[in-house]
Amino acid sequence: MSQVPAATRALRVLRFLASQPGPVPVDRVARACDLPRSSAYHLLGAMAEEGFVVHLPDDRAVGLGVAAFEVGSGYARSEPLARIARRPIADLADTTGRAAHLAVLHGRDVLYVVQERAPGRPPLVTGVGVRLPAQVTASGRAILAALPAAQVRALFPAADAFVTREGHGPASPTELRALLAETRQRGFAVENEEVTAGLVSVAVAVLDHTGHPAAAVAVTYDLDDSAVREDDAVAAVRRTARLLGTRLGGSGG
Repeated sequence: MSQVPAATRALRVLRFLASQPGPVPVDRVARACDLPRSSAYHLLGAMAEEGFVVHLPDDRAVGLGVAAFEVGSGYARSEPLARIARRPIADLADTTGRAAHLAVLHGRDVLYVVQERAPGRPPLVTGVGVRLPAQVTASGRAILAALPAAQVRALFPAADAFVTREGHGPASPTELRALLAETRQRGFAVENEEVTAGLVSVAVAVLDHTGHPAAAVAVTYDLDDSAVREDDAVAAVRRTARLLGTRLGGSGG
């Protein structure tokens, strides 16, 4: 029974941090969760050891850690999301004539939960259940670009948090910030031969009712495929992402 209050306090802290747009000072966490200051430091220290909280000394604040993102994305990875997305992703593959995917953030990776391969096209490495470094893939970049900057910093605080794929992809927080700024300005994410030679992917985030990127929709096609226009592929991906966002309670915007 003695563990119940501690568990309750930890859950309250997680719920509070999840409701904030970014990391917050410890004193604010203590006040919001009705914790003594010393107890808040002790609890947050234990949660940081388990990866649920990350301390950002430059900001003198704490935010959600990788483990919290993994738990949160577990809901998005559940069968209901796959069931909601399966038909729209199949329609996207039919419309574009190319492979279409749905992926969710899983820690610092993306996990592919739905894939539809166009007839006559070879299989891809992004099959259902495959995990890849988020910052290397178009889907991961679309999701990261839609997250608050402080949450991205919590996921990728230093160079040792980055895993590249055969030397491709950003390898430092500075490189990632520049890439995500470019992605936001463009309005969609691109991955050009960084996962598989000769293949390009474009992706758009799926926003839920809170504006949080619950997943990303992507299409992959051959780099030299003259039958595919990037503008058309992006437009089709964006329509599918908006449809799924609406089905998750979002505005579709």
